[in-house]
Amino acid sequence: MLLVGIAGASASGKSLLAKTLARSLPADQVSMISEDSYYRDQSHLTMEERASVNYDHPSSMDHELLTRHLEALKAGQAVDVPVYDYSIHTRSDKAEHVTPTCVVIVEGILLFTDSHLRDWFDVKLFMDTPLDICLIRRLHRDIEERGRTLQSVLQQYVQFVRPMYLQFIEPSRQHADLIIPRGGKNEIALDLIRTRLHAQLG
Repeated sequence: MLLVGIAGASASGKSLLAKTLARSLPADQVSMISEDSYYRDQSHLTMEERASVNYDHPSSMDHELLTRHLEALKAGQAVDVPVYDYSIHTRSDKAEHVTPTCVVIVEGILLFTDSHLRDWFDVKLFMDTPLDICLIRRLHRDIEERGRTLQSVLQQYVQFVRPMYLQFIEPSRQHADLIIPRGGKNEIALDLIRTRLHAQLG
């Protein structure tokens, strides 16, 4: 099994890259996992308390569970990945069953900030996308797909997203094997990574 980690700023193109790579492989030989699924359960908090949580700090993630799941997949065991509900800021009562495949792609903003977690990845990719582009994409995504208001998105960006990127995410790029500029449509980078993945499949 080849574990591929894709990190970078919020809305930097991580999901697009993961999906593009997955589409280039046989469907039964690749799985995808989002780090967002491992936001800690917050059902014990009120909605007001959940809304004020810093979701861009490493402490917001249950990296221990994600690490256990990657270890299980590597050992040939299926896992039940939590499903996070952005509308209520906590996990839903559902889970996604993920079975072991030849390639497992994991994407998320904080993957490389945890030394125990990042050691599990065989290939580490970092999306190097300008922050102004990320902000524009985030505005579209959070307003159109997640029902957020413009004011709430901008407030969260100024208070948490940008400062946490500079403190935690940007420094974690030093652990990447390949830094990818121009987002998930960088064809030269895609070709290099596809070659590596197809070599894994033989």
